[in-house]
Amino acid sequence: MSNQSETLYYDGQCPLCNAEMARLGAHQPMHLKLVDIHQEEMDEGVKHQMLKVLHLQGADGTFKIGIEANIAAWEHTRWGWAWQWLKWPVVRWFAGKVYNAWAETRYARLYKKKSPL
Repeated sequence: MSNQSETLYYDGQCPLCNAEMARLGAHQPMHLKLVDIHQEEMDEGVKHQMLKVLHLQGADGTFKIGIEANIAAWEHTRWGWAWQWLKWPVVRWFAGKVYNAWAETRYARLYKKKSPL
């Protein structure tokens, strides 16, 4: 766990995302700031990219995305140890695939415009 502040960007219009941020926030993560992407002023292209998956920005400015961002966020709590198995190579590969499939489906349901036809 880093002693410097990191920022986790999440989609505040996603009910499941909000529920997870509430659970994460309830554990009072040290040195982790939770930011709703919709509350930030940023380029629309960047905003839409960030809405697709979780983004965690480290104190050094680098980003972790997707399942890596999720694991890193929980490492800021006393429950970080429980997420370590997701770093095992085969598990990480599988968890990444599942997360990415879920994230793509979630984004499509929330943001893809329906055709008027």
